[in-house]
Formats: sequence, structure tokens, C-alpha cells
Amino acid sequence: MRAILRTAFGGPEVLVIREIPEPEPMEGHAVIEVKAFGLNHAELHMRKGEWAEIADVSGIECVGVVRSCPGGEFAPGTKVAALMGGLGRTINGSYAEVTRAPVANVAAIESGLSWADLAAIPETYATAWTCLFRNLEVAAGQTLVIRGATSSFGQAALAMAVNAGAKVVATTRSRDRFAMLEGLGAARAEVEVADLSTRIAEAGRIDAVLDLVGNSTILDSLAMLRRGGRACLAGWLGGLAPIADFNPLAQMASGVYLTFFASFVFGKPGFPLSDVPLQAIAADVEAGRYRARPARVFRFEEIREAHRVMESNEAGGKMVVVLD
Repeated sequence: MRAILRTAFGGPEVLVIREIPEPEPMEGHAVIEVKAFGLNHAELHMRKGEWAEIADVSGIECVGVVRSCPGGEFAPGTKVAALMGGLGRTINGSYAEVTRAPVANVAAIESGLSWADLAAIPETYATAWTCLFRNLEVAAGQTLVIRGATSSFGQAALAMAVNAGAKVVATTRSRDRFAMLEGLGAARAEVEVADLSTRIAEAGRIDAVLDLVGNSTILDSLAMLRRGGRACLAGWLGGLAPIADFNPLAQMASGVYLTFFASFVFGKPGFPLSDVPLQAIAADVEAGRYRARPARVFRFEEIREAHRVMESNEAGGKMVVVLD
């Protein structure tokens, strides 16, 4: 089969297409014929050698058709999404014509959507749903701030939160993106700044913050919450540098909650992928309630250009790769 291999750490040029053996059936796993896969910034960091773990074949998610499943959890021919479970990190991932994933990280997802449209859903929407409705427990009538809302993750979270009846204040680095965010249902857009808590009108009355900017803003996110409010750190758009000289007692606001979510826990006890209503999310996308269509679609042979666009932040949304 064809697979995209990382030959070294570096720029997009280290990604090459080569023939490698197909993965063999294994108990507790499903072998999947990959039809399309989403692109994620995690794969960019892996390619550059900035991640602790990386397999030769990258890719943390895909959609496709089950070829075999020795345990019988999925019948051959079942349309599925696969996400995490070591994909692209500890085992070869989805940048291939065929991949193998643990069954706990595979979910059936029947839909009339195209493979390209389906590929925009798994990682982005599963993570956004878990952050909003498990970690933050967002409910109708609450006020939520999404920092880094123009990212594909941010846009998905915005759509889901608005659909759940929350008032959303969305941040972006560029005023040019205000209209787009408000078109997705944000009550208001704000320019992303490090001291947003001192500028936002709702400071001290905010129920929840979904912080996708990362360590550079999370303490400020905690400072804008009401007593009992929650902040969820779930992205690093502002870079991977840690919080310098972090002293929780001195720096964190009192009476608020800090939570964290990373999608690599999907499939582990307490975070089964089956907990995420991917089938219902796909139906909402198909019905037009969520605008989950990919911003850019690339062919398998265009992986270097896809990574270049991702690294330069030119896409403006989720990018996917389709296999012929």
C-alpha cells in the first residue's frame, strides 16, 4: 500500500510517499481502508520533532471502511471514523491507504456526507463536544468565551455551544474575522489580547472559558470567570512554551476551576469514543446545523502543500486529504 512517511524531522519536504506492507489483522483492532483524513497541528509538531512520540506514518484521525475486525466489533464494510488510540504517535497512523486502530477508538458513522466532509468531523468535533459538555458542562443561558475561535476547533465549539443555547464571546487576532464569527452565532467578537480579562465587559460574570490559545493566556482566562466558573485548556495556538515560574497559589484566581483536555485520552477508561455522539453530529452537519465542511481539500499526493498551508495558517478552517 501507499503511505506518507516522515523521513526526518523538518519541513514539509520530509514527507514522502512510499510503498509499505499493509497492517495485519489483530485482536482488539480494526483494519480500515482510509477514504479521507483530517489534518491537525499536532501532526505539524510531530513532523518538526516537537512532540514526544511520533510514528513513521503520521495522522491521528481518518474516515473509511472496515476491512477486517477479528473481534467482530465492526462488520467488514462498515463506514467508520477512527481517532487517536496511538495513531500517528505510537503506531502507524492515517496518512496511508490502510491503517489499523484499536476498536475503542473506532466509531460507526453512517452518513450521506462525502468522504471529504466526513473527514472534517472526528478529531475536531469529538474534542470540542467533550470540552464543552463534559469538562465545562456548558448549558443553555450561560456565557462562554472561546479564545482562538477562528481555528477549525474553535469554529466547531462555537457552533455547538450556540446550538446548545449558550451566549458566546469569541476571540480572534484579526478584526477581519469578526463577521465570520458573528455569522457562526457568536454574540460578539473580541480581539485576542493577553490581558483580555481587564477589557471584556462580562469579566467576573463569565461561566466558562474554552482556551485554545494556551499557556500564554490561561491564567488570564481564569481571572475573568465568576466564582465557580470553569476554564478548559485545550489548545496551544499561542505556542508550546510552558507558563514561566508557575505558582498556582499566587497566580490563579480563587474559587474557579481549571480543567484540561487532550484528545489522546480518547479510547481510555473514562473517555470512550462511543461517549461522543458522532452519528448525531454528522446528522447535524448534513442538515446544515453545523458548518463543518472543510476549508481546503487536498489529494494524497499534495501532502507537502497541505502541510505548508497548515503551517502558514492560510486555510481558515479544517483541511482534509482524500484518497482516490
